[in-house]
Amino acid sequence: MPEDAARPRPWLVLAICCMSMLIVSLDNTILNIALPAIQRDLHTSVSGLQWTVDAYTLVLAALLMLSGSTADRVGRRRTLRAGLAIFTAASLLCGLAPGLGWLVAARILQAVGGSMLNPVAMSIISNTFTDPRQRARAIGVWSGVVGISMAAGPIIGGALVESAGWRSIFWINVPIGLAALFLIGRYVPESRAARPRRVDPVGQALVIVLLLTLTYAIIESPSRGWTSPVVAGSAAAALCA
Repeated sequence: MPEDAARPRPWLVLAICCMSMLIVSLDNTILNIALPAIQRDLHTSVSGLQWTVDAYTLVLAALLMLSGSTADRVGRRRTLRAGLAIFTAASLLCGLAPGLGWLVAARILQAVGGSMLNPVAMSIISNTFTDPRQRARAIGVWSGVVGISMAAGPIIGGALVESAGWRSIFWINVPIGLAALFLIGRYVPESRAARPRRVDPVGQALVIVLLLTLTYAIIESPSRGWTSPVVAGSAAAALCA
């Protein structure tokens, strides 16, 4: 570990964590502005557009618990860097996607990386700020950055789509992600939980089944109908999960 990282600077660590989460928060809202352009360019249906949004949200939500517990065991800094590297590479692939299927697959990969950022960055902040008053202030700053970035997503997305096309909303993540990777490696110290949570593969699998089947039933029911065996079976599987 670099010597600078051995002497953590709390507010610099907070800024780096906010930087890594900035692109994830932006990605939640910036895509909505680009959907009409994506539909025209890739000649996709409304349900296809829904999957470009929901595939990301679904995988992100399903893997949050697993990513948090993994970071507690193998190291938060290591997990944060891995997640950011995956998210950055997937953003590049999203911008290069030749068709809807490739775009959805790249969005799923984006979500895998994004799931490692939110809970892990928050754990790093909590571990860095040991004083309760400073920790509360740091979490307030963190929440403010997330809120502002989500609100700014449509504005930034509109400007990018208008000036450089819909693919630019993904390419903008690449330089930010690379800069954050460098800063994490230099200034963020490694940490682990004193008593890491045990692995819960059954619970993780049930969360994935629940979110996947419920989302599929909701998206496909307008075209297939609720009486469709596939839609009804997905709803039943979600209920059981």
